[in-house]
Amino acid sequence: MSKQITGSPDLLQQTRRQFIASGKHLLGGAALASLGLSNPTIASNVGAIQPHFAPKAKRVIYLHMVGGPSQMDLFDHKPQMNEWYDKDLPESIRNGQRLTTMTSGQARFPIAPSKYKFSAAGQCGMMMNTELLPNLAKKADEICWMRSLHTEAINHEPAITAMQTGNQVTGRPCLGSWASYGLGSMNENLPAFVVLVAIPKNREQEQAISSRLWSAGYLPGRHSGVSFRSSNDPILFINNPPGVPSAIRGRSIKGINALNQINFEAIGDPETQTRIQQYEMAFRMQASVPELTDISSESQQTFDLYGEDVKKPGSFANTALMARRLAERGVRFVQVYHNNWDHHANVSGRMPDQCKDVDRPCYALLEDLKQRGMLNDTLVIWGGEFGRTIYSQGGLTKDNYGRDHHPRCFSMWMAGGGTKGGAIYGETDDFSYNIVKDPLHIRDFHATVLHLLGFDHERITYKHQGLDQRLTGVETAHVVNELLT
Repeated sequence: MSKQITGSPDLLQQTRRQFIASGKHLLGGAALASLGLSNPTIASNVGAIQPHFAPKAKRVIYLHMVGGPSQMDLFDHKPQMNEWYDKDLPESIRNGQRLTTMTSGQARFPIAPSKYKFSAAGQCGMMMNTELLPNLAKKADEICWMRSLHTEAINHEPAITAMQTGNQVTGRPCLGSWASYGLGSMNENLPAFVVLVAIPKNREQEQAISSRLWSAGYLPGRHSGVSFRSSNDPILFINNPPGVPSAIRGRSIKGINALNQINFEAIGDPETQTRIQQYEMAFRMQASVPELTDISSESQQTFDLYGEDVKKPGSFANTALMARRLAERGVRFVQVYHNNWDHHANVSGRMPDQCKDVDRPCYALLEDLKQRGMLNDTLVIWGGEFGRTIYSQGGLTKDNYGRDHHPRCFSMWMAGGGTKGGAIYGETDDFSYNIVKDPLHIRDFHATVLHLLGFDHERITYKHQGLDQRLTGVETAHVVNELLT
């Protein structure tokens, strides 16, 4: 006759790993008690592991251009293509490489040279689109240029997921979550990881941006990104309901957290501890967020630096300024998304709008950080999830064309935070189709960013499903020292 198991319903719902791990939480509680800490929430709020060596970057501002910017229209100059206009891409160049379903059925793959003016920028001589990016060109010698990124993903969702989390499969922690996990927060009144979504002027072909891109995955939930909105309340439910004063809200949270603490001591689920901390953080943010989002205290000089759109909520200029304000207040990782870089058609109609959105604000952000003495220890990243094809998708004229997805090579840039200004890394062939020098896989990019934050990418891990999981996965990854000071 089997014995009936009785007990708390919560205890009966424990997984095997939670049950085995519960002893760890009991020992931790005993240790805290011996130290005289009456509130374990305060102790657990540290939430960081120690860097493996002195970090060069204390914080990151990551500007992701959603859709995949066209490298040969921005940073990968291919003047030889002018002689190839409307000629077919040689099979020896494509070499049977995978195509998307959007162009795989085309009868031809006609070459579309860039219609934009390129010239050498800075003493480093970086050849770039100075016609559409004249302000960014002024920062050429402070920027580390990377022209040989590559990835396996050829469609947006897996590609942006891989770029953000190191894996095409969703459910892994993103780069911002790893930064939060590794370094913790520098401001107890703001999250360690904040997400901002800028609204492009041209909204012709936007890609979906979902919260799983800033998920903590298998890391504790407190390392997830907190999304700020560009209008109304910056964060949903940050304000008290009508008729509920802060004192009552504070007592409510205190009571809820006391119940959560009882549940945590009984079950030991770390996500309960996350819930406690997030309630407390939300209460503190009621005071810190209004001050953060009120830009009226900024000088006219700052407004002039970022340009005419800076006072328009949700614009890229406004978002860039907000990113600086967040970084200035101790936020470890600010993730900015700017949409509509998926140029399957009408490059001439859309690329100028996209570049106008980001050119002056990117220049301003770098200059602003520099003036405030923050650029040396703030890493700024700019790039998309893949590149574009040299051949045209759809109709082709010398003044207009479209470009399909291309994962075999694309361009990004970084500045500050220990990167080497004026460095130009990687080369592609005459068609900007294949890498011919210094390939840079996105795993290497992730390893390099972690290195700048003070971590050996092979040693910053988290135990999940019996494995020591890491951002760079199990395949070989290298820190690219040529990008570093």
